[in-house]
Amino acid sequence: QVSLVESGGGLVQAGGSLRLSCVMSGGIFNHYSMGWFRQAPGKEREFVAAISLTGGNTYYTDSVKNRFTISKDNAKNTMYLSMKSLNVEDTAVYYCSGSLWRLGSDLQRPDAYRNWGHGTQVTVSS
Repeated sequence: QVSLVESGGGLVQAGGSLRLSCVMSGGIFNHYSMGWFRQAPGKEREFVAAISLTGGNTYYTDSVKNRFTISKDNAKNTMYLSMKSLNVEDTAVYYCSGSLWRLGSDLQRPDAYRNWGHGTQVTVSS
């Protein structure tokens, strides 16, 4: 059974940086495209970034382009989200997700993913 565990969240001041990690166990990591989603209080879960199973293609929502970088280390079964220039609007629970063999822009949709982590809280203070 595939398990995804996020880490790296925390409290940071506006303008600061954080790096989130997501470790997969129980699956063949390089068979999975991966994504990050986030959910702020009172809002729906929204797409943040995704990366194809080889790492060759990445996708970002407009609000995080040029600030966030998604990456994937298949040798370590780990995906990362490097975040810089954080602002209060980035405050949310961030979820890691995995999609077996899926490619393309479908990766921006939550229903493309079968596997989810439990989330890590990111709080940005002003």
